[in-house]
Amino acid sequence: MNATMIQFFHWYSEGNGKLYDQARDSANYLKELGITAVWFPPAYKGAGGGYSVGYDPYDLFDLGEFDQKGTVPTKYGTKAQYLDACTALQKNGISVIADIVLNHKAGGDEKEKFHAVKVDPENRQQNLSEPFEIESYTKFTFPGRGKKYSDFEWNFQCFSGVDFAEGQEGIFQVIHDHGDGWEEMIDGEKGNYDYLMYNDIEQRNPFVREELNRWGKWYHDQINFDGVRLDAVKHQSPQFYQEWLQLLRSNTGKNIFAVGEYWAPGQLDLLQKYIEATEGSMSLFDSSLQQNFHTASLAGENYDLRTVFDGTLTLADPKHSVTVVDNHDTQPLQELEAPVEQWFKPLAYALMLLRENGYPCVFYPDLFGATYTDKDKEGNDQEIFLNKVEKIEELLKARQHFAYGLQRDYFEDANCLGWVREGDGEHKGCAVVLSNKDSYEKPMEIGVQYAGQNFYDYLGWFDTQVTVDENGWGNFPVPAGNVSVWVPV
Repeated sequence: MNATMIQFFHWYSEGNGKLYDQARDSANYLKELGITAVWFPPAYKGAGGGYSVGYDPYDLFDLGEFDQKGTVPTKYGTKAQYLDACTALQKNGISVIADIVLNHKAGGDEKEKFHAVKVDPENRQQNLSEPFEIESYTKFTFPGRGKKYSDFEWNFQCFSGVDFAEGQEGIFQVIHDHGDGWEEMIDGEKGNYDYLMYNDIEQRNPFVREELNRWGKWYHDQINFDGVRLDAVKHQSPQFYQEWLQLLRSNTGKNIFAVGEYWAPGQLDLLQKYIEATEGSMSLFDSSLQQNFHTASLAGENYDLRTVFDGTLTLADPKHSVTVVDNHDTQPLQELEAPVEQWFKPLAYALMLLRENGYPCVFYPDLFGATYTDKDKEGNDQEIFLNKVEKIEELLKARQHFAYGLQRDYFEDANCLGWVREGDGEHKGCAVVLSNKDSYEKPMEIGVQYAGQNFYDYLGWFDTQVTVDENGWGNFPVPAGNVSVWVPV
């Protein structure tokens, strides 16, 4: 069966420990739609306690088990709820993808004094001071957990940079015993983009690497995850993750799937360099394709649909591409806000779900809907309504049942794309047409094996059927600004 992932959260997911229970209760529904993997949010205790989305990790060993940061459960629930959700999904044949945040830590327990250099935030290679003593929250002792699961305590030697110094603001490069300067990154953005936020983990420290490698095995043994989503790999050495993944796979005896977040729209070369540097040990999200979807949705009929895959990882290296229409960073009111307009989402999902290249990841609000309020760029409260994508369930089922076999493209029209999947020995095929302008009727060859057969519109736009001629061709219509999926009667 075609693999399909869902990101089962968004930045504003409801708290109060409800997410894990919803995932558990949705296991049968997700299976019926052909979802084969669920990507959960970071499951460990964050500096924000019960309000933390999870990307401010405090204690990696606290999965909602200890009274820390003002709460036992995380925003999403307790460890027991997490385990129940994972078990329910896996019993339904759905893999669990764990979100791994190893770039930084937040919410230190105690301050330490150490030497650091203040750097220019826009060029971290440019020092703004000589080495001087600062005081920052770099000591992590985890008093709520004690030494259960691990007795490792973090101190300033474990970090390469911080964004807090008592009485000062800025970015401070820590002077320690495990390498001079920042660790080398793939890209030269901001001089060196090793530092992102909070206390940046120094992955050249062998004691840190040993702890993170041991933790990966421990985490797997807790929930038996099948894959990992790696946060902020743009700011971490590919050599670190190559080693970490190799040991994780070796220690668990499983071929753990891995996808990294290297968000660089329009910079395909950087994604390819990262994949090469990790020797293909992970996939990456196709940020360029998401950007193309966003642009196309704003441009309407003025966008040339034939270019939608230009400059994308899906075109250049489909084996290592995970495709998204939106995610928690691109949704409205986020820093990387680049949402796809609602009218275009069915087209985008068809391009993701019904073609042979890429591993598609559905976004939670697109399947379940979402409502939330946050501050806009002017500081005013703004209420956001994210509606369920029209026909999303039918598109998912079409992927599950029909999107197989030889693909034949009909990309000759700037405003109307079409392709066919001929099917295979186990599945019938389909014909897909999408338009960002007028209604069309696209002649396409579905295959002589379908000669004389009738096809109907799986999405329900048309009452009429299409009859395939003796040469295996049919004329497949599509409504204006929409998508149709034609399957055998």
